[in-house]
Amino acid sequence: MAAIDTLRWRDGTLELLDQRELPRRITYVACRSAADVAAAIRSMVVRGAPAIGCAAAYGVALEALRTAAEPRRMDEALALLRASRPTAVNLFWALQRMEALLHAGRPAGDPAPVAPRLLAEAHAIVREDLRANRAMGAHGAALIPARAAIMTHCNAGALATAGHGTALGVVRSARDAGCAVSVFANETRPYLQGARLTAWEMQQEDIPVTLVVDAAAGHLLQRGRVDVVIVGADRIAANGDVANKIGTYPLAVLARRHGVPFYVAAPLSTIDPATPSGAAIPIEERPAEEVMGYRDVHWAPEGVAALNPAFDVTPAELVTAIITEAGVLRPPFGDSIAKLMRSAGGAARPG
Repeated sequence: MAAIDTLRWRDGTLELLDQRELPRRITYVACRSAADVAAAIRSMVVRGAPAIGCAAAYGVALEALRTAAEPRRMDEALALLRASRPTAVNLFWALQRMEALLHAGRPAGDPAPVAPRLLAEAHAIVREDLRANRAMGAHGAALIPARAAIMTHCNAGALATAGHGTALGVVRSARDAGCAVSVFANETRPYLQGARLTAWEMQQEDIPVTLVVDAAAGHLLQRGRVDVVIVGADRIAANGDVANKIGTYPLAVLARRHGVPFYVAAPLSTIDPATPSGAAIPIEERPAEEVMGYRDVHWAPEGVAALNPAFDVTPAELVTAIITEAGVLRPPFGDSIAKLMRSAGGAARPG
């Protein structure tokens, strides 16, 4: 994955790997404004909570460079980016960080000098995310048996981050530490992130991967073929409830039923101490057409009603541990998260 960047800055333009096209072809979408970035986030050109946060930061910088950070235009850009997707808290964390710098660095009557600082901050957010993922991988690798079949859901790899990945970052780090790991990748209906992205990533890394339909997870767990379940997260509430791709909650229930550890790997920026529990996490409802078929293939009858929630919430009681760049959090998560937030000095607070 080293040769393929999820996002890259080139000649004043943000280029985003178009994940809608994978694994058929590798192509990039050029973004030159906050509106371009917001559209790319909404349409799933870029996805994965950390990657969305990084992209949004560049969206702010792009608008500042384009408009010399004119206050009204910047406020509009921030609002547009905030509205792009509701569940992944990394988006709001990154925008709050950029907005704070915007207000602190804008001299009265001369807004232009703040634009280079905003771009430098976006670069810093990307570097920090990569460092966090590698640290997370090291902490998580210590939890993986010497030989392990790992099940994951959706894509929480390099494609969902600035690089290395969260859940798949743990898999990579465990492999690099000498563990004999293999992956069961749930296909992740309806957008097929597991089938299109996770399976492809693992092939690029030469990590053995087997694609399974989502409904096969219980069968494999029942047969004792899964040793560990690791998923990413889009938002973690103060009590440890976890919002992640739809289908994660039943997977956690199945893991608990069969005595298999269920780990969540996520950076500090995914923890939202301002949200007391999963009940307060907004759940994105995506277009019903995604359930009806994929690309040009349609299998549902015309006129049928469909629901398409993009995420569900896994209660904290079903989570074995939360792996972060600062270490591994254990239950009771309300206590361990609060302690971590205090020691981090509020760095993870999205506001």
